[in-house]
Amino acid sequence: MSTTDRRNAAPAPGSGMFLTQPLRPGRVAAHVLLLVLGAVVGAAGSLVQAAWFPGGLLLALLGAGGLFLGGAIAMRARAGAGSPAAGWLVAVVLLTATRPEGDFVFAATTGTYLFLLGGLVVAVICATLPGAGPGAASGARLGK
Repeated sequence: MSTTDRRNAAPAPGSGMFLTQPLRPGRVAAHVLLLVLGAVVGAAGSLVQAAWFPGGLLLALLGAGGLFLGGAIAMRARAGAGSPAAGWLVAVVLLTATRPEGDFVFAATTGTYLFLLGGLVVAVICATLPGAGPGAASGARLGK
């Protein structure tokens, strides 16, 4: 196999070439913990944002943003922001559904929509920040 063929060949399944970081049990556990923390922050933010508007809305969005950015920095990968964002989204979507008894957590108010859309925007911003990706902490320049 020539050098050109090796570069163009698809990696073997399970080789980990598609992942930016190696898949280790500790990393998987950290992502699961971030997912659970995202769900907790989403549930707490759902209650706080409605209780103390507008301060509660800002507090809920700052808490979510801190978790998303902290996850990205701690994991040194953009997926570190995606795990808590996924947990946050699942918790918030489950809380938007009404129950058969007629109970609900979210009322159809401006604050609720700002919380839902603002949380998604904060998650996308934290996941796409240039300092959150792999190799962001290294001071090395390419080509040297």
